[in-house]
Amino acid sequence: MKVVAMIPARYGATRFPGKLMADLGGKPVIVRTYEATVATNLFAAVYVITDSEIIKKEVEKHGGNAIMSIKEHECGTDRIAEAVENLEIDIVVNVQGDEPFVKKDSLKKVIDVFHGDDASQIDLASLMQEITDWKDITDPNYVKVIVDKNNYALYFSRSPIPYPRDKGGGARYFEHIGVYAFRKQAILDFYNLPMLSLEDTEKVECIRFLEYGKKIKMIETDFMGIEIDTPEDLKKANKIFNN
Repeated sequence: MKVVAMIPARYGATRFPGKLMADLGGKPVIVRTYEATVATNLFAAVYVITDSEIIKKEVEKHGGNAIMSIKEHECGTDRIAEAVENLEIDIVVNVQGDEPFVKKDSLKKVIDVFHGDDASQIDLASLMQEITDWKDITDPNYVKVIVDKNNYALYFSRSPIPYPRDKGGGARYFEHIGVYAFRKQAILDFYNLPMLSLEDTEKVECIRFLEYGKKIKMIETDFMGIEIDTPEDLKKANKIFNN
């Protein structure tokens, strides 16, 4: 089974423009993410997929593999789908370009499900992390996921799910972590299938897979690094590198 990692890297960012080229311990954020992904030794190849010549040249300057997107894309998943269409691979793992502290354990978990007893049922795998602070549970910036007894995703929402009509019901709440491992055909299907109403309403792209009947296996994790969304996040990350 050939597994590759793809790191979608858009230069523009609403909250922090150019963040992937920001300095983190002497190298750009995107280079740190690339190097951390390569260092896991989990992949036959690692690529940065970008719309920016600046990012492409910087990654290549540090010895990395970078591919320029041909088309304009709405999301990183579409960007990856274009890149893998003509590659001979089985599984592609989406690593976020702004997560330079990505760890081997988390990535290995989403790959390992394709070796499990129910592997033939799985179209893609992703991560979830338990959240207990009600402020986070009700925050629409935290995408929540509910799963069945076998940890297959039932639904994703920006609202609290399940709704706590009975707070003694024992429900746990999980934040969806945007690390994915896709079968190649699943990501190509995503690229070619139109957005439907639930995805459009929630603005959560993985809902598209559920609306078209794809099976998403969720794996619980208790580790998350620092996702660099703001200049404040970058300051925290630099403190880690400088210690």
